[in-house]
Amino acid sequence: MIGPRNPAPEPPQTMSDPAELLAAYLDFYRDAVLRKLDGLSEERLRTSVLPSGWTPLELLKHLAHVERRWLEWGFAGEPVREPWGDAGPDGRWHVAEGESVEEVVAFFTTQCRRSREIVAGARPADVASGGGRFAPPAVRPTLGRILFHLLQEYARHVGQLDVVRELIDGAVGE
Repeated sequence: MIGPRNPAPEPPQTMSDPAELLAAYLDFYRDAVLRKLDGLSEERLRTSVLPSGWTPLELLKHLAHVERRWLEWGFAGEPVREPWGDAGPDGRWHVAEGESVEEVVAFFTTQCRRSREIVAGARPADVASGGGRFAPPAVRPTLGRILFHLLQEYARHVGQLDVVRELIDGAVGE
């Protein structure tokens, strides 16, 4: 089980700097993902309730790879092993049977920490490195564009987790 988490408030309504807003909302949604998974047994974390078949734990691992792919490999241009993750034979997100919940949570939190470090050293108008994901001839997006993409990815997946959680145990919101 993922440990209990107190709901984090949304960023203050007085925050107006776009870079600060993007970073603060990303942290809000990163925390929301973990809150949505809090209290689920290991069996529930590893079991799908959806026709598509993905599990809550697989979604968490997917989001860790999203962070890595867009910021570490993408924006920073650092070499990354398996930037698209280790998909199973069906091409879906995959968590190995022997991989513990704690390992997946640690991978996610470590990747989020690394993403914050990368973002802290740059400005939204900075263009992604020419290596890694955006090696020529790829178009090199700005950090602001990448962060906006990550924000919408998290918002979508948190919404999916809302539905999953409601199907599992009736929990809604937060």
